Amino acid sequence: MHFHQGRLIDHIHLRVSDLEASRRFYRAVLNAIGREFTSESPKHFACDELWVDQADGPVSRVHLAFQARDREAVHAFHAAALASGGRDNGGPGERSYHPGYYAAFAFDPDGHNIEAVHHGPTERSADSVVISRKA
Repeated sequence: MHFHQGRLIDHIHLRVSDLEASRRFYRAVLNAIGREFTSESPKHFACDELWVDQADGPVSRVHLAFQARDREAVHAFHAAALASGGRDNGGPGERSYHPGYYAAFAFDPDGHNIEAVHHGPTERSADSVVISRKA
């Protein structure tokens, strides 16, 4: 079995109030930036380092920023978020965080602040780190 991981975050676990509403929202926004669920069951869904399941108490309140490959993906993310139950929290555009920071924000069904960001032209050494289980 192989896992593809980023370099900084091991995982993010969101506990949500309505798993199916969140499943629709995250499927749409992740597809908009070229990602798919990597794991899914009636009790959860996941994409790379993100794990989401039903809260049996309070829901999480977090800010997540997804990497977008270009500005068009930022626009697609924002449109998908609004079309799938998200609320606008800042349309696509330049931000003052640093030159080239182009992002859009939406609240997911539980009020998490979800962002897609493109930092301008970059070149990666690899798309991800491949991790294999040892026997």
